[in-house]
This record gives sequence, structure tokens and C-alpha cells, in this order.
Amino acid sequence: MEKEHLFIKACKKEVVERPPIWMMRQAGRYLPQYREVRAKHSFLEVCKTPELACKVTMQPIDEFGFDAAILFCDILIPLEKMGLELSFPKGGPKIANPVRTQGDVAKLTLPDPNETMPYVMEAIRVIRKALDNKIPLIGFAGAPFTMMTYAVEGGGSKSFPETKRLLFGEPKAAHDLLDKLSDNCASYLLAQIEAGAEAVQLFDSWAGILGPQEFREYALRHADMVIEKIRASKIWQNNQVPIIYFVNGSAPYLEDYKKSKADVLGIDWRMELDVAREALGWDRAVQGNMDPTMLFASQKNIEAKVKDICSRASKSPGHIFNLGHGVLPPTNPEHVRTMVDTVKALAK
Repeated sequence: MEKEHLFIKACKKEVVERPPIWMMRQAGRYLPQYREVRAKHSFLEVCKTPELACKVTMQPIDEFGFDAAILFCDILIPLEKMGLELSFPKGGPKIANPVRTQGDVAKLTLPDPNETMPYVMEAIRVIRKALDNKIPLIGFAGAPFTMMTYAVEGGGSKSFPETKRLLFGEPKAAHDLLDKLSDNCASYLLAQIEAGAEAVQLFDSWAGILGPQEFREYALRHADMVIEKIRASKIWQNNQVPIIYFVNGSAPYLEDYKKSKADVLGIDWRMELDVAREALGWDRAVQGNMDPTMLFASQKNIEAKVKDICSRASKSPGHIFNLGHGVLPPTNPEHVRTMVDTVKALAK
């Protein structure tokens, strides 16, 4: 019988000796050993080569001893398989044929993830073997609304004019696009669970650009559609892995956010964690919430901040320590080590 990991127990709100810790983007550019891999291989080559994806996934685990690993990939990979022309130039991801009309939406296909992205599922199997059940592996996908922003804008954006134009000018086309993205996201995550992912996270990195009504209608509604589709499947029913929903910029939406069907809600750094837990209900598992730039501070201040966050969350079980968003490339790895060691010392 496989042991139940600290991370999984915290997702289920079971009593644990300390918060488990992992870090969004924990495999990546802040690590010298990752940069060595990237000096020899393109970003997409790493994403699409299971052995390389495994190598970089394991780097922060071997270096810092996180309590969970997360699959190394990119949230936009599934868009490529829907018919969008995706590339990763130096300035960030680009989509050559963005989705701007109802006709563009109609052209998008719903691919079988096992057939079109077999390298992702193979990477999961290879990583699970490398982890040897020491810690669990998290799979992930971009939530429908966040995926919509990239598909419509043709890449990243500061003001999201095309996305807002579609939402407010052609709401039917927007919902049709989100419906397709929801179906694609659910099938992609189910394939990851079937391949061996022991938890999955939905990243809604750009939901914070919405007003409250639009958050309910376009972000939360479609994220919940994904979760409902996952839970209705035999694959999930046979595995029942925890589902995490992370909204960057969730502070204005707590009354709605707490209605999410996810097991765990990710909290960014824009609110104190005890305030968030009070609003969401102490019976809800949460993940977060240290500002990524706090890792630029002194190690003494990092230790103090970690202890403060954990103290604020400790009224009830169900806290997973994490940053409030992804770790930033200029971060000193030794400051990451301080953060991890401080969390682990709480058990003593």
C-alpha cells in the first residue's frame, strides 16, 4: 500500500505536523542547473522530450527537498493542438493565428491528448518512476479563461483589449470559445491523472483582470465546468486526486471564489492568509501565499515572513505553503533554500 504524502493529506484537510511546501515554477530559470539544460535545448524541446522534462522537474526536488513535484511543461501546449500556431520567441509566447471571431472559434478542434501530446503523459510516467513515491507529482493546465486570453490576444498582454472586446462585444463567441477550452482542459487533465498525476492544478493567472460579474461568468463558471467534467469521469473516480484552483488576483472575489468546486484554493500575496481563510471558511484547504519578491529580502526577513504566514493559516488544518505566484528568474536559490528549511523546521 502506497503511503499518503504530507501534501495530499493537507489537500484533504487532515492534521499534519507542518505545512507541506512546493513552489509554482519551482523548476526553471532561477536554477543554474536548469539554465545549463536550456543552453543545449530549446524550451519546447524540453517540454516535448520526456527525459528532459523529468530532468528539470527533479532538479528542485534534489536541490531543496520540496514536498511535491510539478510536471515541467507549458500551459499553452494544448492550444497548439487545437489548431493555433504557437511559438516561443525571446519576447514571450506568440500565436500567429489568434481567435477573434465566431468563425475562428468554429475552426478550433478538440484533440485527444494521448494521441496529440503523448510526450506529456510519458513525462508523467517517467517522473513518477524517478520520484519513487517519495513525494507526489502535480499535473496542471491553464484554466479556460486564462487560456482564452492567450488565444485571443495572440500572446501576453498588459491591458487585454481583444479579450475584453470579445467578452463585451461578442459574448456568444466568448462562451463558445470558453466551452471548447473547458472540454480541452478537462480531457487534458484526465489524461494526466490516468498517466499518474497525483493532484492537478488549474492556473487562472489572468482572471484578476475581470470585474466581479465577469469573474463569475467567464472565469469561475468555466473553471467549475472543468472540475465537474473531471469528477464525473471514471478516471477521476478511480483515483480521486485533489484539484487545486489558483486565481491570481483573487482578493476582490472571495465571496464567489469560495463557491469553487475545487478541493484547494490558491491565494496570492495581496491579502493576509488568515483574512482569506476567514472569508473562504476555515473548512476550505488553501495554498499560498508569500509574495515571490519576498525571496529578494534578507534570509532573516524570509524566515520571519514564512513563520508569519504559517501562523496566520494555523487555526485549522489545510494549508499548503507556496508563493503567491511563480518564483522569479533573478531569485537567489539560497533564499529558496531558506524558505523551504524554515517551513520544514516548523515540525520541530
